[in-house]
Amino acid sequence: MDNFIAGLPKLELHLHIEGTLEPELMFAMASRNGVALPWPDVESLRAAYEFDCLQSFLDLYYRGASVLITEQDFFDLTWAYLERCAAEQVVHVEIFFDPQAHSVRGIPLATVLGGIERALQAGALAFGISWRLIMSFLRHLSEEAAFLTLREAEPFLERIHGIGLDSGELGNPPTKFAGVFAQARALGLPVVAHAGEEGPVSYIWQAINELQVRRIDHGVRCVDDPELLRYLSDTRLPLTVCPLSNTRLKVFAQMADHNVLQLLEQGLCVTINSDDPAYFGGYMAANFQALVAELGASREQLCRLSLNGVEASWLDLADKARLTREILCYAACHGVTLN
Repeated sequence: MDNFIAGLPKLELHLHIEGTLEPELMFAMASRNGVALPWPDVESLRAAYEFDCLQSFLDLYYRGASVLITEQDFFDLTWAYLERCAAEQVVHVEIFFDPQAHSVRGIPLATVLGGIERALQAGALAFGISWRLIMSFLRHLSEEAAFLTLREAEPFLERIHGIGLDSGELGNPPTKFAGVFAQARALGLPVVAHAGEEGPVSYIWQAINELQVRRIDHGVRCVDDPELLRYLSDTRLPLTVCPLSNTRLKVFAQMADHNVLQLLEQGLCVTINSDDPAYFGGYMAANFQALVAELGASREQLCRLSLNGVEASWLDLADKARLTREILCYAACHGVTLN
């Protein structure tokens, strides 16, 4: 099964590029940029990856991101992620970046965007990995701060493919950002939002009705509302689910309790993603492997999850058709029948 997963074409639609900062690279960047870290070495940093909730992770995540200063830092970060994608047959990525996590430290948006974009362009040439880039607002900050970030991004909007909403969910409902999301949509930007991870099911409805999102990031709390389940099944509004993340952050006590396959079998367009893989124990292949090991996922289900990634992506119709054919061909070559 590991070999099957390794060869299966995969799409990642929920990935925070700052969350791919592996400890070794963090320390290397800290050294070259003269940034002091609170951990003496890589081993002690890895030992700190015992999170009891989303906020405990975010505290460490933002501290780690402090080593990202130059355009080359953002290039190196993104390139390291793309090398992993190439090794795991990830053929398309739609990644988040958090400019507010860097602007507070005086890092210009042009620096952040320049390094990430240059790596993505190089990855497309070297590995054939297509990509989209989503600028996220930090929801623990104010809507006014989000408006400021959107204005700062206006000269770069042709290089940004969408807007997202992440960071601490509890106490920061989607409705808090209804105004800035309306402005983003008026600028022609599709929007997505984290909702229903730690927050209640009402946050998912708010993201749908008030933010008018194209996708829900996480969304696993949808099982708390039968009406919402029917809506998501009928509309195929995608959920970008992150299994390893959900267990590491105690959304589910253990992987065996995860509901992603239940949602798949109820007809929802659920996809598999790695979220912040440097902190949560694995990239795309590891997330697929966890579904097999702990939930008994079949090859047919894994292929359907990958096809859902194509459906949920922001690729054009021709590229969606091409990737659909690739996945169906891969399934057929391995004796997997898809209806």
